[in-house]
Amino acid sequence: MECPKCHHQQSKVIDSRPADDGASIRRRRECVTCGYRFNTFERIERTPILVVKRDGTREEFNPDKLLRGIVRAAEKRPISRDQMVELVAKVESRLIEQGEHEVESKAIGEYVMPLLMELDEVAYIRFASVYREFQSRERFIQELKALDKQVIQSKLTKDGPTG
Repeated sequence: MECPKCHHQQSKVIDSRPADDGASIRRRRECVTCGYRFNTFERIERTPILVVKRDGTREEFNPDKLLRGIVRAAEKRPISRDQMVELVAKVESRLIEQGEHEVESKAIGEYVMPLLMELDEVAYIRFASVYREFQSRERFIQELKALDKQVIQSKLTKDGPTG
């Protein structure tokens, strides 16, 4: 890091802490040549995650867009906004952890659905009906039956066998 006073290229870090904006780090530095102290701010650069849509186009992942879809699915359901925001944060964290620069929209839907099902079955069905684009009543009924099996299996696992 170049000293602003003597323009020497070496300095040592005296102190580091998060900056007020929370998205950068404030470093207190000292020039090893002249002893001048100065501050630098470093911002963590994240490569944007691109979503590959069904038609092959790409757009930057937008958590607000995902939240809007979840809000629509959860309309008039007993799910708080905080729960929805937390769900979006979990999905976003999973995408970042994977380290991929591109992810298919289909994969994002697959991350959302089990998390949404834990919160509310009706919201899950609504989300799934848009995400999976049910083209027939039979396909929709098939999804409902699969949901019933999952709910029954989940209850058996939680409660243990009865009898």
